[in-house]
Amino acid sequence: MDLLIVEPLETEVMQWLVERHTVRYAPDLQSDPRAFRQALFNVRALIIPPSVALDAQALHYAPLLRAVGRVSEGSENIDLEACTRANVEVVRSLTASALAEAEFMIGALLAMLRRIPVESSDGLMVGRELGGATVGLVGMAPSARSLVQILSGFGSRIVGYDPSVHANDGVWARWRVEPLGLRELLEECDAVCVQLSYFSRYRGLIGERFLPYCKPNQVLVSIAHSALFDELALAEALASGRMAAAWLDSLDPGALDPGRPLHGIESLQITPRVASTTRESRSRSAWAVAKRIDELLKATPMPA
Repeated sequence: MDLLIVEPLETEVMQWLVERHTVRYAPDLQSDPRAFRQALFNVRALIIPPSVALDAQALHYAPLLRAVGRVSEGSENIDLEACTRANVEVVRSLTASALAEAEFMIGALLAMLRRIPVESSDGLMVGRELGGATVGLVGMAPSARSLVQILSGFGSRIVGYDPSVHANDGVWARWRVEPLGLRELLEECDAVCVQLSYFSRYRGLIGERFLPYCKPNQVLVSIAHSALFDELALAEALASGRMAAAWLDSLDPGALDPGRPLHGIESLQITPRVASTTRESRSRSAWAVAKRIDELLKATPMPA
């Protein structure tokens, strides 16, 4: 069998794949790990949702597998190292959700700037405009480029930081972003957008070394892994009122439980990873994954 599809796809994408390959659509395998592994023996490509694990044990059942596709954002439950060892390509679209994520962050910034008032020079409590703000981008992910295009229309000043991109790299000039160090960025920015790709070495990066120096009344929105933040430092910045508000689009389970630093922080808003999930972004991602898997299947014919 050419392709096993466990993650639901749009009708047009599914029909396109069925016309070209032998396809089994089995969403019920999401809830049956044993049946899923047993279904892999003659499969050359997979499309699976985040709820389905593909690890070294599962790959043992899939000797013909050459590609695994993920339409949803992220690579959770896919053992990337095991796939590399097994010569299985992990197929994802890195840009399909960029516009959706950028729109989400812009919306969050607008809501926080207008909803969380600050004191003006005449003593009134008022909202703020994005057009007069300095906005900091933490992480030069594809969504950052879309953010620049949208923020430029508002007239915002745009600065950025990415630990993996040198200040002399040409990407800063191409994307029209002024590079700064992380502390300098937090000191100067009225609003911050975090989309930095997470690696274990970045755990707690946005923490006590930097957050105490954030610009007063700063607002922050993050679509990145919440482990980038030191919980205690973020809680202190919010509870003290120095940071006016923060909006995280994902948070580790239990982080808001009683006894944890972020419990009861009213200026913190959490959403369940909705930034990247739109009808349009899923369509773009599904087509990108389907076409790449089609290419791989055509390039590696079924053994005789």
